[in-house]
Amino acid sequence: MIKVGLLGCGNVGQVIVKEHVDVEIVALYDSEISLAEKLAATTGSRAYRNFDEFVRQDFDIVVEAASVEAVKMYAEEILKQGKDVVILSVGALADEKLRKRLEKSALEAGKKVYIPSGAILGLDNLKIGQISGISHLMLRTTKNPKSLGIETDHKMMIFKGRANDCIKRFPKNINVAVALELATEHEAEVELWVDPDIDRNMHEVFVKGEFGDFYIKVNNNPCPDNPATSYLAALSIVTLLKNLDRPIVVGT
Repeated sequence: MIKVGLLGCGNVGQVIVKEHVDVEIVALYDSEISLAEKLAATTGSRAYRNFDEFVRQDFDIVVEAASVEAVKMYAEEILKQGKDVVILSVGALADEKLRKRLEKSALEAGKKVYIPSGAILGLDNLKIGQISGISHLMLRTTKNPKSLGIETDHKMMIFKGRANDCIKRFPKNINVAVALELATEHEAEVELWVDPDIDRNMHEVFVKGEFGDFYIKVNNNPCPDNPATSYLAALSIVTLLKNLDRPIVVGT
């Protein structure tokens, strides 16, 4: 059974602990030790106050469910310690220098960096863009304005441009765009909208290429215990872990 170290014990971490199957969560770390200790009490695993002590424990893979900052601080060391890592806060990889360092560290250690599908669907299919030309790739994300601290009584677009520019203005809203770019190896156009009449985050992906064209629309339900967290994103990590050791692999 795969042994897991959980980095980040907030809303997503709680879902992972509650829903995990076919893996064993053995170690927990969060900058707020009380969160890690709370989850430790339900898993029988151990919470650590010190990251260096946490990462030296006997487990196979670290699941990051914390923040872009946590990826920047810890992902490289996780790989150097001989452990695979799952990165949910994939917006951190918009930093090309960091991405190249992680790739180098993973190759040297013989380890993997896993990017879950997160808050959307279809990343497996989008990988065809690596071998078949894509002429158009756009992500349109629509959220309730209150989630972005914006006051408005009508639907409006607040950003249009490239993912690297979006992350400078809206750093917490770029994970999906970066995941799309990593999957396709193609730059994505991003539109960010706010709409006071919706209560769920909506992601729309538009793709055209030599293979044809397709459109994906996802309305994300929030986690049952916290409306600020996408339930789909949390479950995508649980699913990834469940299938790591499967002898038959579905998807690419």
